[in-house]
Amino acid sequence: MSEDLEEEALSIQLEAEEKMEKSIQSIRVEFQSIRTGRANPALLNRIHVEYYGAATPLQQLASISVPEPRMLVIQPFDKSALQEIDKAIQKSDLGIAPNNDGKVIRLNIPPLTEERRRDFVKLAKKIAEEGKVAVRNVRRDANDQIKKLEKDKHLPQDQSKDHQEQLQKLTDRFIDLLDKVALEKEAEIMEH
Repeated sequence: MSEDLEEEALSIQLEAEEKMEKSIQSIRVEFQSIRTGRANPALLNRIHVEYYGAATPLQQLASISVPEPRMLVIQPFDKSALQEIDKAIQKSDLGIAPNNDGKVIRLNIPPLTEERRRDFVKLAKKIAEEGKVAVRNVRRDANDQIKKLEKDKHLPQDQSKDHQEQLQKLTDRFIDLLDKVALEKEAEIMEH
C-alpha cells in the first residue's frame, strides 16, 4: 500500500516539475515580444490583422525577414492583405510607423531611448514576477495534494515531508532560472 502512495506522490512531483517548466517556457515567449534595440520577428507575434472578417495572426499572412539588424520586412502571401497589415501595425502598441511600398512593408526599428529601455525593463520584471507566482502556485497545489495523500491515505508523515522538501528545491531551482532569464532579458534591453 505504501509503495502505491509513494508512486502517487512522485507522480505529483513530476507533474509539478512539468508545469513549472511550462511556466518558464511561457515567460520566454512573452519576453520575445518585448522590444529591444534589434529587429526581431517575435515583436510582431501579438499583431492580428483583419483578414476576410477574421482576426488572423500576422505570421499566417506574411513572411517576416530581418535583412538588417534594425529592420523587419513583411511580405504578404496575398498582396490584397497589404493595406490591412499596414493598418494593424499602425494600431498596435509597437510605436513604429510602417513603410509600405505597395509590395512589402518595412519596419525600421529605431534605437530605444533610455526612458523606453527602463519601461521595457520594468515590463520584463513584471512578467518575471508573474512567472514566479505561477511557479509558486504549482508548488502550493502539489503540496496540497501531498498533504491530502498524507491525511486521507495515510502516507507516512516523514515521506510527506520529504516530498514537500523536494518540491521546495524544485521551486527554488525554477525561481533561480527565472531570475537568470529575466537578467538576460534586462541586459539585452539595456544593450545599446
